[in-house]
Amino acid sequence: MKYITTLLSCLLLQTAIAQQTIGLFENDSLAYNGYTLFSPMSTTATYLIDNCGRLINSWEGSNFPTFSAYLLEDGSLLRPSRGLGLPSIVEKYSWEGDLLWSYRYEAKGGLGQHHDIKPMPNGNILILSTEEYTNSEAIQEGRNPVLLDNNLWPEHIVELQPIGTDSAVIVWEWHVWDHLIQEFDSTKANYGVVADHPEKVDINYVGSAVQGAFTDWLHANHIDYNPQLDQIIINLRNFNEFWIIDHSTTTAEAAGSTGGSSGRGGDILYRWGNPEAYKRGTPLDRKLYLQHNTQWISEGLPGAGNILIFNNGNGRPGGSYSSIDELSSVADEFGNYYIPPAGEPYGPADLTWTYADSANFYALRISGAERQPNGNTLICDGFLGRLFEVDNAGEVHWNYVNPIANGTPLSQGDMIFGNTIFTTRRYSEDYPAFENRDLTPGSVLELNPLIAACTIFEEEPVSIHAPFGKYGLRAFPNPASQTVRFEYDSSQLSGNASLEIYSHMGQLIYQKNLHLNDDHINVNLNDCAAGLYFYRIKTVKSSALQKLTIIR
Repeated sequence: MKYITTLLSCLLLQTAIAQQTIGLFENDSLAYNGYTLFSPMSTTATYLIDNCGRLINSWEGSNFPTFSAYLLEDGSLLRPSRGLGLPSIVEKYSWEGDLLWSYRYEAKGGLGQHHDIKPMPNGNILILSTEEYTNSEAIQEGRNPVLLDNNLWPEHIVELQPIGTDSAVIVWEWHVWDHLIQEFDSTKANYGVVADHPEKVDINYVGSAVQGAFTDWLHANHIDYNPQLDQIIINLRNFNEFWIIDHSTTTAEAAGSTGGSSGRGGDILYRWGNPEAYKRGTPLDRKLYLQHNTQWISEGLPGAGNILIFNNGNGRPGGSYSSIDELSSVADEFGNYYIPPAGEPYGPADLTWTYADSANFYALRISGAERQPNGNTLICDGFLGRLFEVDNAGEVHWNYVNPIANGTPLSQGDMIFGNTIFTTRRYSEDYPAFENRDLTPGSVLELNPLIAACTIFEEEPVSIHAPFGKYGLRAFPNPASQTVRFEYDSSQLSGNASLEIYSHMGQLIYQKNLHLNDDHINVNLNDCAAGLYFYRIKTVKSSALQKLTIIR
């Protein structure tokens, strides 16, 4: 049963439902409780709210954000912002809002950072950047002159080590320009058969017909880092695919095809979404459509190691609609990728999980998604400024519309325009940034809010490492091969309670109601493949996920 916690006054019920356009629409007990961070694109502020939409903290800058923002473990905010012209400025603010560090990275041709950055565990920052090459330089690399407009802007990645308040040292970099191939001009050094070299980038592939694609050739819009694999994902909107590259290289190795843990230097280790880009498919084989926010699902979350994508769906066959697509982990435990035989595209052919609502969910641009510790997925429909959370079945458990438009708060019933959000992130209540902070909620962000009540459902911080969970839950034996005994303290339970078991990809594979006069339940898992699973007791205040290993 779902417990809706946004309760309108009975006297205002009919009129309020008709008038509500912004703020919190829904927060129930199955939503993951935490603090949600977002930066409206039309304002200079970044906001942190609780599940009731109440302000916890905000950071006011002097520039508009471009476009992502991260709350660091020390409570500081890291975000790029637009100054006067390009490139963007990367800034760091204290919890109290003081500017701690500001740095503008300028690349070849006067271009630089754009869209996304990624803080790293070592305190450094990965940034996406464009650099400019003239038409003559592009032709020298084998670019077809017909595909040139006003120079060419390929992507590169720079790792910055912040210094002082306004400086940084470049400690690592990678450039697309070092990994090109073409079969247009046999007189050029990088001439070759594109289909035989999926690790290279075809300089003559133009995947998107959007305006400016001949110049803003790749249009990367997201970067992610996997510390376990020491690898990077870069999302290429105009190529309708993402790439994975090796970060364990030196900068010199990253410019070549040898070195690093992979032994493949800075060449593409894996790519997915559009095999036509490396001539191993046709438009019918395409999976992604101007996508955003490609990322690994983090360690410790349901589906850890899988890849999550906001597939915008612009130009999708059969009609444009958005979807959240999840791919199974494509690397082995050592971070190696299966290289398909000649002529075949990279797999997998099928998705592990997807969410779509073709009639009601279509974000033309921007947007993102993030897996939550309870297995739900937080989604940003950036075009509409809508943030919502769905479970694996697609049911919505939290629903919020950004009430900040063009730098000012809206009132209920106002026409909504200018409340777009690039993406969002939610942080658990036990995230280190909140330690010893005053988290007393303030008011909601919108003006003239509806008369409503909202409940924050307290829950245990999710941990998959505790051998004994909430309600005394444990599994024995663990690892197991067939029947598993799940023990629990029934005296702590009241009302409906059930045991749930999930695959490592976050799929619910078993659920059974628990009898409150028992203290255990036996489950035969003989049909389950070997691997990692998760289990918990589901109640109004669900227990933490715990690990279960099946061996064969």
